This record gives sequence, structure tokens and C-alpha cells, in this order.
Amino acid sequence: MGVSLDPQQQQAYQDDGVLFPLTAVTASEASVACGHALDFLERQGPDARAVDSSQVHLFLPWAFDLVTDSRVLDAVEGVLGPNIIGWATTLFAKPPGDSSRVTWHQDGTYWGLDSTQVTTAWIALTVSDTANGCMRVVPGTQQLAIQPHRDTFANDNLLSRGQEIQVEVDEADVVDLVLQPGEMSLHHVNLVHGSEPNTTDGWRVGFTVRYVRPDVRQLGEELPLAVLARGRDDHGNYRLVERPAERPLDEAVEALREFNREFLSRLMPTSE
Repeated sequence: MGVSLDPQQQQAYQDDGVLFPLTAVTASEASVACGHALDFLERQGPDARAVDSSQVHLFLPWAFDLVTDSRVLDAVEGVLGPNIIGWATTLFAKPPGDSSRVTWHQDGTYWGLDSTQVTTAWIALTVSDTANGCMRVVPGTQQLAIQPHRDTFANDNLLSRGQEIQVEVDEADVVDLVLQPGEMSLHHVNLVHGSEPNTTDGWRVGFTVRYVRPDVRQLGEELPLAVLARGRDDHGNYRLVERPAERPLDEAVEALREFNREFLSRLMPTSE
């Protein structure tokens, strides 16, 4: 089992909107998951975007297992309580020397959720540091209302529309979320965050899981697919799914590609 959040950690999350570093899995388990992630990205091809890996856990068992890992959920329970839905996932991978970055933004701008009872677990499958473009945050900004954003559609932006917050960020307030393989951070859906390019000769790979309470609804007529990661669901806001069956990777990638054509047309652009 993992480590539950103590009262000081829970208060720190409430105050700052972020908590790190937390243990998610072992370094060796992270290495195995990273291998699976890189195999998946290779099958996707060089033109795939981070957003094209949305909902990978619905098709690949290794990703589902990370979403439902008890060590991750022990920490998430300290934020959301005992009933936890795994709502969405995305792989954020920066190849060696990659110039891609993530502009300052708030996740809650685009996701179409009716509540802020949402937290993202950013699980490091490799080292994530300042040199290779770790996530950067502005603690306390989760207290802000959603700020104006603009869509840049910049080619070097990992976000699908290059969305960027229209508020000046003071570098003196920024914290770099440096993580070792197997560690994770938790951050609030409205926290201002972003990341810089990977200037190293190695990969930077992170796996994000968006967790919500069962009473949180995604706006729209169709119930989204989701995973009951822990506890019970008394609200019926999601179509709950089980662990996906093992299948050839090429087949799973094509099934995900077809699924995301519809999923991404309904879901507001994902973000790191």
C-alpha cells in the first residue's frame, strides 16, 4: 500500500494547489511502464500529439493498472475522499532535444466539468527536472477564477490549441516540480502551470491521470467512459469500464485512434 496524506500535506495541497514529491510506484516499475509508453508512442508515429494519447488506459492494460494502483489512490484519497473516478489520462512525452513546451494555462478552462473536485496525478516515468522540461507551477493560483486564455496554435506547443493564459506570471513565484522515476505530483484543476523544452539527450515521459469524485459531471448529453478506481459510485455520471483485454499493440493503437476521433471532439483540449 502507498502512503496516505497526513493533515499537513492535505493543508499544503489546499493552500498551494499542488503537492510533490509523492511516491507512486517503484523506479523499476516506472521503467517498465516507460518502455510500454515509448512502444506506444512509436506505433502512433512522429506526427502524433500528446492529446492523441488521451484515454490510453481504456485500451492498454499497463495504463489502466497505473490508474488503479493503490499507492497512487492512497494519496488521491487525501484530496478527493474515498470514492474516486479515473476520468481521463494523457501521456506527455518530450523526446531528446525537443523544443516543445507547454504554455501557462489552467486545466479547468476547457474540460467541461461542473466542479473543481478534480486532481491530476502527474506520474514521472523518467526523471523530470528543469533540464528536460519538468512541470512548473504557480502555487496558490488555484484560488483564482478561470482566467482569460487565448489559442496560439503554435507548432512547438504540446497543447492541442496552444492555449495560453492571459495573465502575467512572475518567475519569482514559479516552482519546478522535480520528480524522480516513480514519483508523482498532485495538482488542482485550476492551478496555473506549464513546462519548458527538453534540452537533454534523454526522454522526459510523464503519465497524467485526471481523478474526480463520482458526483462531478462532464457537461454534455453522453455519459463518458471512466474507471471506478476506488470506493463506490452512487451518482451514475459515468459509464464504468473494466480493465481492457490484452491485445496486439498495433490493434490497440488503432482502436484508440478511432475512439479519440469522437472523444476529442467532445472533450475540451487536454493539458499537462
